[in-house]
Amino acid sequence: MVSQQQTKDSGSKKLGMVAPQDKSSKEMMSSKKMKFASSSAETEQTSQTTISDDSKTGRGIGQAHSEMQSYIGVLARSRVPLVDKKWSQIPKDVKEQIWEAVDMAFVVGQGGKKSVLTSAAKKWKDFKSTLTRHYILPYTNDKEKLSHPPETYKFIEKAQWDAFVASRLSKDFESVHSQHAQIREKLEYNHRLSRKGYAGLEDQLEETMPGVEIDRSTLWKRARQDKHGNIPDPKVAEKAKLIDELQKQVSEGKVRVDGSKDVLTMALGPEHPGRLRGRVSFDDRLKESLRVLLQEETKKMEAKAREEALRMEARTKQLVEAEREHFLACLKKELAKAPKILCLTKLAALEDDNAKNGEHQQEEEKEEEKRDEEKEEEKEKKDEEKHDDKVIEVGDYSNMEAPSSLKSLCRYVETTLLPEDKLLQFTIDKEVFGGDRDTFLLPEDFTQFAGMEEIGATVVAVYMRYLHDVLKQANMCSMVGFIDPATVSANSGTIAERSRLVAARLQKTDGEQIFMMPYNPGRHWILLIVRAKKETVYFLDPLPGHRVVDEEAKNIVNSAIKIYNTHIARAGRKNVIWKTLSGTPKQPSSVECGYYVMRFMRDIIMDPSLGFENKYAKGNQEASYPKKPLMKSGMNGQRQLLNT
Repeated sequence: MVSQQQTKDSGSKKLGMVAPQDKSSKEMMSSKKMKFASSSAETEQTSQTTISDDSKTGRGIGQAHSEMQSYIGVLARSRVPLVDKKWSQIPKDVKEQIWEAVDMAFVVGQGGKKSVLTSAAKKWKDFKSTLTRHYILPYTNDKEKLSHPPETYKFIEKAQWDAFVASRLSKDFESVHSQHAQIREKLEYNHRLSRKGYAGLEDQLEETMPGVEIDRSTLWKRARQDKHGNIPDPKVAEKAKLIDELQKQVSEGKVRVDGSKDVLTMALGPEHPGRLRGRVSFDDRLKESLRVLLQEETKKMEAKAREEALRMEARTKQLVEAEREHFLACLKKELAKAPKILCLTKLAALEDDNAKNGEHQQEEEKEEEKRDEEKEEEKEKKDEEKHDDKVIEVGDYSNMEAPSSLKSLCRYVETTLLPEDKLLQFTIDKEVFGGDRDTFLLPEDFTQFAGMEEIGATVVAVYMRYLHDVLKQANMCSMVGFIDPATVSANSGTIAERSRLVAARLQKTDGEQIFMMPYNPGRHWILLIVRAKKETVYFLDPLPGHRVVDEEAKNIVNSAIKIYNTHIARAGRKNVIWKTLSGTPKQPSSVECGYYVMRFMRDIIMDPSLGFENKYAKGNQEASYPKKPLMKSGMNGQRQLLNT
């Protein structure tokens, strides 16, 4: 459990919490200055205090745990009506308000709600007991004293106080109080630990007595000492003296301890059958059973996640294949020559006429067909010459403002891909995106790239393949990973499907990597950097102005991190932290976003310290990229394909 201290305390106002005026509430609010977690996912916690659990008892210990218990006490005193009822009779909405307030101030693990409300019930009962023992029973004959709430607890409404006093002075309560007093008198060896408990005492002794084994007898004795180290109760003092003697005999080897027969058992006598020891702990067998059960459930979830990932991978391959077939059909249609189509149409018509008119027209039609073919061939030749002229005009790259490597690639497209009706097919290795991906580039992908026009996911993915090789050469693959933009961007599946794909990618690492995830919500590229272990996502947008994260992208990544937390058996924080890095270079017009995102990724991995958060922080605005270096950086991925 982690205390979240923020700069805003709007949570208390939201719940309509009453600030109690009793001493304990004042001390807690003044020293701790309790703040509530902001609902904004983009606000990072300024400080966090971990509440440690005692490994033997499973109970919370430490300063943060004490602060939380104090806070629960304040809520129990101020939010629950002072009525003569049992906790089970208190309205559920009141209990829910207490839980919500604690949950806003602290990150409570699974099962935390029950423990919080149990603690609130005890503190509410203790509060009523304190009022009864210190402010009502001593003044049964002083009606003036009982006519108004105590000064310390002015927040108690007078009507509630009067009803509570009347219930405590009734004969029914007097009978119950007498019975409890008799039971209390029969108790022996009462400890003086209050809220701290044995777990807190042991934690304190380990700090003040380093290297010394703290056994049950030492804890029992120290739990009954006052702040000066004395034991006021004569019976307890006698047992403490016996414990000292037995400990001395054990150290001298005169007495042997074995299992449950330890020094405390020798001093106090055997425990009642079936009773837990004075220092409460979890049953080891129960803990082991829970551990085994948790492991089994974790394995089931992992197996289910793997099965889902494989299913999604197969589905993705089907979509890619369908996309490929669609593009091939479009390409063939685009590259097919119009005269040829007309020729084929006429031939088909002639064949149909032959079937209708009979063989006596065959010779005449053959001659006509021959003349038509000659005309069509002549027309086709002229069209091709016009087409060649057009290609030469488009392909005149000598004066184009572009790197020489890009000009070479354009000439390759012009002289090889277009004339031979070819595609550039290749495989992106599994280590780049977590699974093998067969894909291809069309000639227009290259020409669009050369003209600094809008680019698609395949071009970005090819460049990420090149960046992966750069990471391999720098031994940085364990620091940076990539998520395939074609499988997570808009219209690539449902949010749930894409979340599972991202989660599957995160699960294949140890969690220390950052993952670069280019995302296209629709005709615009942005870059998300996911740091799963810290539950933090960085948002980089090349467009100028105040930009906000696309809600769909946010839902995809948030769900993926929750799945990842389940995979590593971590509760995780309530909200993923989103940080907008507004200091990135900004694109000059509306079409350079894809090139800027590719350059962002390149610049980030070129810094071995991965200091992109400070580099692109607000106020560190960098100038826009020059056009030629920008094209050159994106060109590396395309040029690499020609060498494979």
